[in-house]
Amino acid sequence: MATDILLVSLGTTAGWRGADAQLAAAIERAGATVATVAAGPVPQVRTFMATDLVQARACRAAALRGIAEHAPRGLIYASSTAALLAPRAGAIWFDAPAAGNRRGRDGLWQRPVERRRMTAAPLLLPMSEQSLAPLPAAVRAATPAVVLPVPVEPSAPAAVLADAAQAASPADAASAPSLARDVAAIAYAADRVKKGLDRILAAWAQARRPGETLLVAGQSGPLGEGAEGTGLLAPEGYRALLRRARVFVAAPLREDHGIAQLEALADGCRLVSTPATGPYPAYGLARALNPRYVGDDLAAQLRAALDDGAADDGYAARARELLLPYRRASFDAAVRERVLPLLLGR
Repeated sequence: MATDILLVSLGTTAGWRGADAQLAAAIERAGATVATVAAGPVPQVRTFMATDLVQARACRAAALRGIAEHAPRGLIYASSTAALLAPRAGAIWFDAPAAGNRRGRDGLWQRPVERRRMTAAPLLLPMSEQSLAPLPAAVRAATPAVVLPVPVEPSAPAAVLADAAQAASPADAASAPSLARDVAAIAYAADRVKKGLDRILAAWAQARRPGETLLVAGQSGPLGEGAEGTGLLAPEGYRALLRRARVFVAAPLREDHGIAQLEALADGCRLVSTPATGPYPAYGLARALNPRYVGDDLAAQLRAALDDGAADDGYAARARELLLPYRRASFDAAVRERVLPLLLGR
């Protein structure tokens, strides 16, 4: 019996693997059958052109294997790279296209191939409206699109997060340590250069006051006065730290989506960030929530957010409202009511 949807997963990062699992689950909740084929490990190569080639070849092999085994009615390629050498047209779910993040020599072969694949696709699934912007007008005119951001859920009920925000003082922390926002700031920087860790640490050195601590997920050991790496954390442990932090600070060079920032907002952190190239929808949310927290003066923005951190000014409640389009209910509705009907003709 034919499978409704074959999901071709490149899965080179934990974020993408988690996103693919959520998409497969949403397809099943919508009443369709789905099979996922993973590209598997690929060799490390030196250039973006070569990296995309070996990854695209691995996805092609996975897709051919999945088509032969599952005879799918429709396909979804998870990332633009996964679709570059696709043996059969399918929907493309992407955070940023090669047209946006493979400029100049880095994307000499990828950009024209991507243009052809996206023009031939039955459906584009950008994670944000900004993800569509770099595409040529001819592609946007030729192929229907449904915005499908990775779903982001709070890691605790809203009432618990609200209690944590109100327990930010040392006295409250002593009486309710499991709820207290007892960590001044947190950052995610598994890739030190891409995530701008040096800029974060320099701003922290200027902004911090005695007793304040910055935790950096993805790095290990001491990182300067008042800054400490947590190492690599399981998702549950990382989200537990978000529930304890008053501020999430980011200074990426480029941000194709920014799931870590969206998770921080979902768990009640104030988001401080510099601008970055790439779609980066969380930056627009942070600016709407409090423009004093975004811009190029990272140290001043950090200090402002830290000073506001104990105030009950409605920041977290407004963030929850802005995140409604990113919640699982919206994701499931889009998959059920728009994606599957366009792919399966029902």
